[in-house]
Amino acid sequence: MTDLFYPRRTSYHVMVKPTGPLCNLGCRYCFYLEKDKLYAGPHSWAMPPDVLESFIRQYIESQDLPVIQFAWQGGEPTLLGVDFFRQVVTLQKQYAQGKHIENAMQTNGVLIDDAWGEFLAAHHFLLGLSIDGPEEIHDRYRVDKGGQPSFARVMEGLQVLRRHGVEFNTLTCVQRHNARKPLGVYRFLKEEGSGFMQFIPVVERISEEEPPDGLALVAPSYRRQAQVAEWSVDPHDYGAFLCAIFDEWVRHDVGRYFVQSFDIALEAWTGMNPSLCVYSDRCGTAMALEHNGDLYSCDHYVYPANRLGNLLEIPIEQMVDSELQRNFGEDKSRSLPQYCRDCRFLFTCHGECPKHRFERTPAGEEGLNYLCPGLKRYFAHIDPYMRFMAAELAHQRPPANVMDWVRDGMRSVPEVRRTGRNDPCPCGSGRKYKKCCGAPAR
Repeated sequence: MTDLFYPRRTSYHVMVKPTGPLCNLGCRYCFYLEKDKLYAGPHSWAMPPDVLESFIRQYIESQDLPVIQFAWQGGEPTLLGVDFFRQVVTLQKQYAQGKHIENAMQTNGVLIDDAWGEFLAAHHFLLGLSIDGPEEIHDRYRVDKGGQPSFARVMEGLQVLRRHGVEFNTLTCVQRHNARKPLGVYRFLKEEGSGFMQFIPVVERISEEEPPDGLALVAPSYRRQAQVAEWSVDPHDYGAFLCAIFDEWVRHDVGRYFVQSFDIALEAWTGMNPSLCVYSDRCGTAMALEHNGDLYSCDHYVYPANRLGNLLEIPIEQMVDSELQRNFGEDKSRSLPQYCRDCRFLFTCHGECPKHRFERTPAGEEGLNYLCPGLKRYFAHIDPYMRFMAAELAHQRPPANVMDWVRDGMRSVPEVRRTGRNDPCPCGSGRKYKKCCGAPAR
């Protein structure tokens, strides 16, 4: 099948890594630090000016959207200094063509000072701050290159963000240690002013042999001997972690604090295709751009087999719409084992991230997600609450009413009819579900 059979992709997302894997921390569970092996020899890890300009121009021009969102990550992007991002803003204004530009940056926070605070506030950057919990939890794995703790320096950076009024949210890696202390993590994040929280499970496998590409942390398709890394979250602990935080949130915090996992679940219970790639029925619209202009299928698939090309040689739009990337996105659904297809939570899980699908089903099928036991526990636990909130939304009432419903003893659990393909889309667009939120990801 050629690309002529595909409709033109109207939007996509690229996570930009302007320093590649270069970072000032040496977090023990980081999957990206070893990507330097893909770029051997003498090397500058700063994105060259021609790559930066070409990316910004192509990214804006190729998307027919009124708002263009840029996401800067790493490695650690603040290593490039404020002047690099001043140039980013200048180029975005040059190529904006009347479109509104938004920027988000993920950072460990260690280098955030007043110069950064002034710049970020002036240009309305959204900061994602990586923090794993209180000091004794955070410093378990998030250390610098010398093995020294980073918590105190991260908190200094957080104070700068507050002082300058920079909007921020938090990203917490859920690993083997902090997964067993869910409320300690959640309450700490609330106390520190995080209004929006992301909880990302850490799951990695380590090759028992010397892999040919030099990457010890292997892809799910790796067929040689590999062991789950000791820092990876236990599946049952991950499910218990989400359930514990959900129980506190659904009783006290709905509408006040926002947890990405809960927001995405509510999308599914209202009949929408979850907007977060790991829970969507297909993926392939969120790619990663390395410092030299190489584009990869996904942030978690920066492997030689998933390199789509270089934007100085191939237009980024052509790589996004390539057969290789189309197949990558469609394989998420095509590769699901029957065990998942028969699961009552398929509508909200869709097998989660393909990177975690290296286990076997009870029937011996390949492709079961490592996190499956914990995810099933979590989805079963939140089901009655999600059904109530979905029913409230259907009647144009705030889902925060769930807190009163819980206090009243959860007297009845409403049945929520799944949206049919030909039904009006619940988002209110006026289009059929199959042509709107239920359309396959492209």
